[in-house]
Formats: sequence, C-alpha cells, structure tokens
Amino acid sequence: MLSDTAETAPTPRDRHLEIIAECSRLGWRKALGYNRRALAEADIARFKRVIGDGLRSRTDGRRATEVDIAVSVLNRMLELGRPEYVRIA
Repeated sequence: MLSDTAETAPTPRDRHLEIIAECSRLGWRKALGYNRRALAEADIARFKRVIGDGLRSRTDGRRATEVDIAVSVLNRMLELGRPEYVRIA
C-alpha cells in the first residue's frame, strides 16, 4: 500500500513500490543493484565473523596492512572451500 502522501510527496518506500509494480520484484532488484548490495553485506558479515569486529592497529597505514592481510586470508579460505565444477557430458 502506498502512503497517503504518495501523490504529492512520495517516500522512498513509495518509489520502490511503484518500481515493483512496473517491472516486478526481480526488475526492482536489478534496477537498484539489490543483489550486489546483498552480496557485499554477506561479505562484510563473513569478514566480521571470521576476522573479528575491530581492527587492532592504531595508525592508518598499519590498519590498511591489517585489512589487506585479513582479506587475503579470507580469500584463501574461500578458495580452499570452493568446489571445482567439471562438465561430464
């Protein structure tokens, strides 16, 4: 349901509902980049779960190095667990 002020001053929710009505929920997700945002949020949640919530270093340079190391460790872990698909037929 659209809000009472959808005609004069539509809210962001009203605009989303109009896009969904025009081009379906899948079209809405593509138009707003919802899937990429959901993937990015999942990546951040995975990073926090495996590495931790906060950085331990105090200076910006060391923090950048800490993040680089953590990301490379996380990527390596994902590579080890990712299946390799081979077409049989």
